[in-house]
Amino acid sequence: MPKMKTSSSAKKRFKKKKNGAIKRAKAFRRHCLGCKSQKQKRHLRKAGVIAASDHKTITQLLAS
Repeated sequence: MPKMKTSSSAKKRFKKKKNGAIKRAKAFRRHCLGCKSQKQKRHLRKAGVIAASDHKTITQLLAS
């Protein structure tokens, strides 16, 4: 059976951590930043972790 290809869009958006969790960037930090508070923008800088319900789907996209 042939190998599954890694999704090009997924490999740009997600990274695997050592413990198996998958990191992602937070949304709402691209434009219209003047109306958002400094606290909100600061919290959006940090990476998030994908939800448990999405873990199987994202893992399949990252299969290489």
